[in-house]
Order: sequence, then structure tokens, then C-alpha cells
Amino acid sequence: MSDTAPAPRREMQDFEKVLTSSTTEVAAFEETHHSFLQRIQHFLHGNPTIVPVIVLVVSVLIFGAIADNFLTSFNLSLIIGQVTIIGILGIAQTLIILTAGIDLSVAAIMMLCSVIMGGLAVGVGLPAIVAIPIGLVAGGLCGLLNGTLVAKLKLPPFIVTLGSWSIFFALVLWLSGGESIRSQDIDAQAPLLKVFGERVGFLGAQFTTGSILMVILVGIFWYVLNHTPWGRHVYAVGDDAPSAQLAGIRVDKVLISVYATAGVLCGLAGWAAIGRVGSVSPQSFYEGNLDAITAVVIGGTSLFGGRGSIIGTLVGALIVGVFRSGLNLAGVDVLWQQFAVGALIIIAVATDQWLRKVSG
Repeated sequence: MSDTAPAPRREMQDFEKVLTSSTTEVAAFEETHHSFLQRIQHFLHGNPTIVPVIVLVVSVLIFGAIADNFLTSFNLSLIIGQVTIIGILGIAQTLIILTAGIDLSVAAIMMLCSVIMGGLAVGVGLPAIVAIPIGLVAGGLCGLLNGTLVAKLKLPPFIVTLGSWSIFFALVLWLSGGESIRSQDIDAQAPLLKVFGERVGFLGAQFTTGSILMVILVGIFWYVLNHTPWGRHVYAVGDDAPSAQLAGIRVDKVLISVYATAGVLCGLAGWAAIGRVGSVSPQSFYEGNLDAITAVVIGGTSLFGGRGSIIGTLVGALIVGVFRSGLNLAGVDVLWQQFAVGALIIIAVATDQWLRKVSG
């Protein structure tokens, strides 16, 4: 009796070996691929600014190649000037979104502060050096109101700030009478109100002092969020408020301080807006809420809180400015410019969801 297996059986055994080997190789490949993808996702989760920086650099290179005059010092400085107000509002919005909240009233607070500053300095005749701090305090009080309603009464930030947006904007129209304060009147009575509209030359470019203010604020709040206990508490509250409470962090106190600080930043944005526009207008930057949120989301800050950076928000604002300027110079209709910005928002949110899923 021969020990050799029949040919059909040997063929079956060889097939099973090949199949087993192929399955093992596929599994090993999938495991390696999955591991590599996980490493990328964890890296991006820990460094949320990387993606928007890459998008900004690529966008500048593409528009520099297809749009005439895009890479000129004049145009690049113009882009920075155009995003100044949204950048400052974006800093305020970033602080709030990091706590897993949102503030739909930042633009209304900004306009209210500018109207108060202009009304007191030009209408009432108070020295601008007195009127400006009063406007900043008013912004802080608006933020304090929002923060108290969110932290103490446990009301949803979306609903609270949606309601306060209507209240603050109604106050803007009431105090201003729906009328603007002219540039000539400001120059005659309170030129300090327009200090952030002054231009500074640098390497052939013209930057406004408002843009310099924006960069300084980005630097200050980057340091505060990354190197102070308050900044760590902000991240902790946004990441997991109940756990932060158990760790001894006064969650309500942190939330109130965040909203109040955001209100003061809105006041600074209102002061800078006077210099940017050259007048006090109750309609200036009316859509600042959406633009600020756009900059924050595109900049990599998670709408679910606990992850993001001020630097990312600045980059996000610049991305929006670059897209609008580049598409405009390329002759693209304004309608499609809005389409492009909307697509960026959706892609940014989808990326955030992808990173959160893997990190979890």
C-alpha cells in the first residue's frame, strides 16, 4: 500500500496551503495599513494645526500660479488686513468652542461695543481714552451675561447666544438710531478710535495696526492656553466637563471667565473695526458670526471641544482670505467663492469627525 496521497487530495492540500498563505498575507497587509493609518490619525489628532497649514501653503502656491498679482506684497498684506476683524473674533470664538460651547452673538457684541465707543466719544463728547475702556467693559459684561446663563442656569450655549444676539443687535440699532458716525466727525473729535486703521510699511507691504493687534492677541492667547493653569482648565472642561469637575476644576467659573474674556475680545474687535471701516456703522461685519466660526472650524478646532489652537484659527482665517482673494483675481464669480468656502467647512468638520472616531 503506497504512502503517497492520491493526486486530487494532494491538489486540495496544496490549494489550502496557498489559500491559507494568501489570507495570512492579506491580514498582515491590512494590519500594517491600519496601523499606519492609525499613526497618521493620532498624529493629526495631537497636532490639529498641521492640516490647515498644509492647506494654506498649497492654496498660496496654486493661486500664485493661476492668478496674476496674487503673490505681490500688496495683495498678501491686503489679505491679512481683510481677515483682521474676523481673526480677532475667531480668537474669542475659539476660546468658547474649546469648552464645547458656541457663541452666535460675537458680531453683535462687537458692533454694540463700537457703537458705545463712538456714541460716547463723538455723541456725548467724552475723551476717547475714557470711552474706549467703557466699550471694552460693555463687551465683557455681555460675555459675562452669556457665560452666567450657560454655567449657572445650564442653558444650551446655542440657544443662549442666539437669543442674546437678537438682544444685543436691538441695542445696537437703538443706541445708534440706525445711523453711522462719519469718518470726518471721528477725525475731528476722537481720532484715537481709528488708531487701528493706521498703516505701517514693511518690505513694500502695507500692514494696518489692527493686523498687528491681531497677531499680538494670537501670541498672547497661544501662550495663555498652553502655559497657564487657566488654559489647561479650558481644555479640560471642553474635553470632559464632569471629569474636570471631579478633578477639582470649577467648571462654572471657567465657563464664565471664558465668555467674559471673549466679550472683551469682541470689544477690541469693535475698536479695530472702527479703524478698518473708518466710521462707526451698525451694519459693519454683520455676518462676523459665521465668518468667525468658519475660521475656527477650518483651523482645526473641534466643535465638540477640548481640541484646537489659536494658531489654527489664524491659519483658518487666512485660508478663507486666500481663497476669496485668489478666486477673485482668477475671475471666479462671488457665488462660487461662497461655494468653495462652504465646501472647506464641510471637509474640515468631516476631518474632525474622522480624527475623533479613531482617537476614541
